[in-house]
This record gives sequence, C-alpha cells and structure tokens, in this order.
Amino acid sequence: MAVYVYAITPADHPLRLDGVTGVGEPAEQLRVVTEGDLAAVVSDAPEDLRAKRRDVLAHQTVLQELLGQAGVLPLRFGALAPDDDAVTDALRERAANYRDRLRALDGCAEFHLKASCPEDLLLAAVLRESDDARRMNEEIRSGHGGQDLKISLGELVAAEVTARRTALGASVVEALRPLAREVRESEAVGDDFVSASFLVERTRQNAFLEREAELVGEYGEDFDFRLHGPLPPYSFV
Repeated sequence: MAVYVYAITPADHPLRLDGVTGVGEPAEQLRVVTEGDLAAVVSDAPEDLRAKRRDVLAHQTVLQELLGQAGVLPLRFGALAPDDDAVTDALRERAANYRDRLRALDGCAEFHLKASCPEDLLLAAVLRESDDARRMNEEIRSGHGGQDLKISLGELVAAEVTARRTALGASVVEALRPLAREVRESEAVGDDFVSASFLVERTRQNAFLEREAELVGEYGEDFDFRLHGPLPPYSFV
C-alpha cells in the first residue's frame, strides 16, 4: 500500500500526535518512520486521494500540531511514497539536506503577506504627479490630441503604474525584512502589489505582527493587507 508523507522532523521531535488523524475517509492513523536522527510522519494513503476540503484540512492539522511542538519540514499535500522502506531510504540518502533545512527553519514559522490597492488610486497619482502624463491628458481632453497621443499616454500611464506597484511592494517587504530570517517573494497578480512569505522566528513573531499592523495604519484604508500565519514553512523547504 502506498504511503502518504506529511512531514520530516528530527528523530527527537516530541511527535505528540494523540487524537490527530490523517487523510482519508475514514481517517488514516498516523505513524512515524525513523532513520538515524531523522523521522517522517506518515499514514497509509487512501486509494481515491483527492484535494478535497476534508483531506486538505487533515494535512494542515497534522502540520500545525507538529509545528507547535518543534521544528518541521512540511511536505505539500499529496506527497506519496511506495512504502515505508522507500521513506526510510529517502531519509538516509538525503539526510544532509534535510538536516540543513531543519536547522535553517528551527524555531520559525511562515507568514504570507499579500497587499493591494485599487488601480484608480495609482492612476490618479500618476496624473497628479507626472508632468508629462498631465500635459498629455489635458491635450486629449481639449480635443487637440490624436490617436497617437492617446496611445502614448496609455503606455506612459501603464509604465508608471507598474513602477509604482513595484516600489510599493519593495517598500513593504523592506520594512518587514529585518524581522525575518528569510524572505521569498512571488509574482503579485491582479491589484496586488506584493506577495511575499517571511520566515519568522517565534521570539520575533509579536514584533513582526506589530510592524505589519503599523504598515496597515501608515498606508491607510485604501490599501488592503492580508496576512496569513503562523503557517508551516512551506515556502522555505
């Protein structure tokens, strides 16, 4: 039977899993596979495993329980191995890499931040602060600008909006970077100007949350900040 793998931990991790169950319906029982100074938390894998809400929540619950006790390398939903022996082999063959990442993540959790602002706000700022954009817009509104001028204005405004989004994102990330051990940025989409994950030590989490709350106040109600965490450090494995 295939094995579902939730996480890798040090062998001396408390691994308190009483009352916690795994994926599947009925829920599979958790067990621990150990090799040297490393361990993997696993269960039997259901034959019809899908990313259903119940199974995703079960996976997250196992990881949150482990993270609350000590360091953990979380695997994303759906990681499978042929059997327990294959898990043992992987722990042995990749032991050095797993130890390095466990040390890097020790005592930390992930916080993921997204922030957005309406495009109209940025457009208004461009027309207010860019002399060229304002001049071109006034010519068009007065009826003296042709199609070429409209295209030029559109290109100028688009470039300015992109530059402002980039600057906003960099400003937010740099404000929080000193409170994080590592930062991973991903592409912001839609109205978002930042999408970043922060690896934060437990002893600095309150300071991180306080600084993020300060940023919310500094940027104002037109900006939407969405912070999720503490989470298992998926982005840093």
